[in-house]
Amino acid sequence: MPHSVNLINTIAAALGLALVLGFAATRARLPALVGYLLAGVVIGPFTPGFVADAAMASQLAEIGVMLLMFGVGLHFSLGDLLAVRKIAVPGAVVQILVATALGTAVASWWGWHLGAALVFGISLSVASTVVLLRALEALGILDTYTGRIAVGWLVVEDLAMVLVLVLLPPLAGSLGGVAAAPGAASVWSTLGWTALQVGGFVALMLVVGRRVFPWVLWQVARTGSRELFTLCVVAAAVGIAFGSAALFGVSFALGAFFAGMVMRESQFSHRAAQESLPLRDAFAVLFFVSVGMLFDPSVMWERPLQVLAVVAIILVGKSLAAAALVLALRYPLHTALTVSASLAQIGEFSFILVGLGTSLGLLPREGASLVLAGALFSIALNPLVFRAMAPLQKWLLARSALARRLEQRDDPLAELPSTTDERYLARQVVLVGYGRVGRRIAAVLAAHDIPLVVAEHNREVVERLRARGIAAVFGDAVDPAVLVQAHIARACMLVIAAPDTLDVQQIITTARMLNPAIETVVRSRGEEEARRIEKDCDTTVFVGEETLAQAIAGHVLARAATRAARATSSGGLPGST
Repeated sequence: MPHSVNLINTIAAALGLALVLGFAATRARLPALVGYLLAGVVIGPFTPGFVADAAMASQLAEIGVMLLMFGVGLHFSLGDLLAVRKIAVPGAVVQILVATALGTAVASWWGWHLGAALVFGISLSVASTVVLLRALEALGILDTYTGRIAVGWLVVEDLAMVLVLVLLPPLAGSLGGVAAAPGAASVWSTLGWTALQVGGFVALMLVVGRRVFPWVLWQVARTGSRELFTLCVVAAAVGIAFGSAALFGVSFALGAFFAGMVMRESQFSHRAAQESLPLRDAFAVLFFVSVGMLFDPSVMWERPLQVLAVVAIILVGKSLAAAALVLALRYPLHTALTVSASLAQIGEFSFILVGLGTSLGLLPREGASLVLAGALFSIALNPLVFRAMAPLQKWLLARSALARRLEQRDDPLAELPSTTDERYLARQVVLVGYGRVGRRIAAVLAAHDIPLVVAEHNREVVERLRARGIAAVFGDAVDPAVLVQAHIARACMLVIAAPDTLDVQQIITTARMLNPAIETVVRSRGEEEARRIEKDCDTTVFVGEETLAQAIAGHVLARAATRAARATSSGGLPGST
């Protein structure tokens, strides 16, 4: 050919083979991403036949990570991040320490020196945000409180890995690498400079970005050009991610995430998420293909026991540590299982750390192969881990009294205080969900002095409501005990304002079993969903778009009537004023 076509060859081979093997995996009732990973193995350098450009595939995958994290930021506000800080920050730190300790201990037992063992352990400690998001989206729980805990947890992990990547080069010499050992002052100055850079980036995005980027999106939207709007979204995601890495030293993924968070302030955030969705999906496939290209299958028969140990640390060690910590913080068993399944894999940061450790002379080649093997197997098995979560929870609850106590634990926030006024215990409204819609409903009821009890699965929200003197109970309303503690048996109405409608029927069934005369009202996000809920639950459903249209139409009619009345009283025509 007259010119290089490496980019075209890589994209065509990756997407084409991913389609074929992804379809085959789906027909075999396996996750499609297993096919994507196998496609990478087939076109990788360790198998015969066509070999794609691994460096090119890696860069394309990085774009996919940027777009995916940008999309997450569009649905994840700063308030969501702060709401889960009490579990995400200690959880991520403790889980990283436990996984690092496990990996370091195993590598030391194999005879590796301290530096290699430490880099190996850290590589196994951080999960892939891309894999997590795909799993949460597939289950439809990305926007739930448990989903926000998992995402916030991984954001903290990403911040920790940024610090590790900056500190590893100056520390490499003292750990047995090729760099010269620095003095203590150099390490502390590096740490301070890193904290200053990350803090400066976050402050810039939250103070300046929240005003500038929504304004830019509005100006582009005013042109009416769809392609310009899409271009603006993609340029913002990739440009901000690249700029944050070049200027502040943070990762592409983290930069794109914060870009999405500030873009969320725009009224066009939902449209931006929809416009970027096809590109996110296509480049996410390239990410999984690029992971497969790094895998050398020979490690499976050359070091099978070591591969098994790595997979066990990722799937079992990390998961048990995360679950234990979540339970220790008094969250229910369901949340613990979901978070532990979310962390039972490793991904992009592990590859970056492996590459850096190898270049610094810290990690041997076999270490890189083992980490990649662990990533491949954990990513392939992660959807199956999520599928096993619900049956495992059901099995544990049926056979273990301890599991039942953990699911329905003696939590002071799980029941109303004994000093609660009688007016909140009978003929009250029970409100499930205290998000953007729930807060407004509660404010209106409070303004009209209507007694209200809130049932909310965000522990921090319940704590704040209690501090303000609002009756609230902590827990998932799917659990009958939560509705019992909200005194649903004597309530006059149940209002479900939570965005997740998967469990609406179960909540209403439980409420009617405890109170057959109760009236129910449900919030819905779409007409089709509303029709299904009305049919299955025989309840009153309010659709967001329909309610908004009725409110606007009512305002227009009221204003028109006022203008007509003024015109009539003045003897003029209705349009004369």
